[in-house]
Amino acid sequence: MILECIKPLLLSLLFFFVSLNLAKSEAPDIREINPDLIVPKLETGPAKSGKRFKQILPGYESTAVYHVVYLPNDWKQGKSYPILVEYAGNQYIGSYSDTSTGRPEGSNMGYGISAGKGFIWICLPYLNETGDDISLTWWGDRKNRTSKPTIDYCLKAIPWICKKYGGDPKKVILCGFSRGSIACNYIGLQNDQIAKLWRAFIAYSHYDGVASWPYPGSERKAALERLQRLGNRPQFICHEITESKLNLAATMELLKSTSKGKHFTFAETGFRNHSDEWLLRPSATRKKMRQWLKSTIHN
Repeated sequence: MILECIKPLLLSLLFFFVSLNLAKSEAPDIREINPDLIVPKLETGPAKSGKRFKQILPGYESTAVYHVVYLPNDWKQGKSYPILVEYAGNQYIGSYSDTSTGRPEGSNMGYGISAGKGFIWICLPYLNETGDDISLTWWGDRKNRTSKPTIDYCLKAIPWICKKYGGDPKKVILCGFSRGSIACNYIGLQNDQIAKLWRAFIAYSHYDGVASWPYPGSERKAALERLQRLGNRPQFICHEITESKLNLAATMELLKSTSKGKHFTFAETGFRNHSDEWLLRPSATRKKMRQWLKSTIHN
């Protein structure tokens, strides 16, 4: 009798979970949506509005290290602009033909977020342990949990670029995809000096402390210690739709244990792809992110 009474409920629950998994497996691929933005090609020559170019920081001329700068199409010398600082994902070839070069020039987030206007966009490198080349996976020095060469480069690059192109040091937003998403906290909140640079953060796909990765300090306890340096600053945290346990819900569960809940905004991208190219396409989440960023910059 009891089984007959609860049978409709069990069937409803079964249908719900089957539908949920089906929805995830059938989440749209980014290639089903035409892009409305195309990242400008890399150019050489003098800096100008609407131009994206490789640049070598003074002191690194004898190395293979560089970063990439994009000046917005409304850029004018002498004016002040907020800055989007981006870190790339690991080099990989993944599902659904998704790829990442691991290099600064392979990044797309900053252009998708800004649509190429109103923000200076900088893509910074991760440096190897000797500081003379770019690391395509993780931090370049697994023995040194502080990632000192990468942090040192960041601390030099941002004020130099602010001075050279009119970046507003009070409006610097750190963003990243995959490895770069973890880097928002792992690099960006690694110590008090670098943590002071940022106005806000945009972390897309993965989050510091959700999983243990093959480098020291990736565990939850260390990640939550870094998170204390966030203070009252906001983070926009998003993730692709996935059946993996490393999803948005896992990040929300981690952050539920902190006292900073009001500082987080969560969203799924609406796509199945592990690729920052979703931001080059129209979506409800991209719109939400842009509204969040506008509010963050003007508060």
